[in-house]
Amino acid sequence: MILYSDRDDHYSQRVRIVLAEKDITAEIRESTLEDTPEEILSINPYHKLPILVDRDLALHDPSVMMEYLDERFPHPPLLPVYPVARANSRTLMLRIDKEWCPMVDTLIEGKLSDKEMMKLREELLHEISSIAPTFKEFKFFMSDEFTLVDCCFAPILWRLPSVGIKLPVNRHLKPLLDYQKKVFERPGFLDSLSSLERDLKEE
Repeated sequence: MILYSDRDDHYSQRVRIVLAEKDITAEIRESTLEDTPEEILSINPYHKLPILVDRDLALHDPSVMMEYLDERFPHPPLLPVYPVARANSRTLMLRIDKEWCPMVDTLIEGKLSDKEMMKLREELLHEISSIAPTFKEFKFFMSDEFTLVDCCFAPILWRLPSVGIKLPVNRHLKPLLDYQKKVFERPGFLDSLSSLERDLKEE
């Protein structure tokens, strides 16, 4: 099994977290789009990383990769057992992908004007802050177990300082800050970080 992974990409880190949490033996080939051979990029019709190759199978969608790994290596499970809870987890992952990831990607790209960037930072901070109260009820993101939803959300939280967003330390955000600390200290999360990503939080 080989994961072609962008060393500074939150979509790639999602998959690396799953590999680390499940202690799956896989070769992780870190690169950038520019350094990735065309024969590898051609696996993905969108010419993007990550790409997961497992024998004759090649996957190019991070969500499909995560669920494939969770099904092929069922312990520890990273999706709930019951269908309703699974559907809720998938809905949360879709919300992250459709609503938050475009904002994160635009901030990382950094091509907007200063005024537009500031507005986008405020919007993303508002969106993330709005879910803080839920972490009073659950240990993780709408669950008492670490799931694929956390694998999607944690890389975004990790990158906030690097895109100019600092979570305020206040009573409202305390549950979210506690969650963030707990997730960032997980061995699986720490093992997923590339050398470039380890530096992001300090920016």
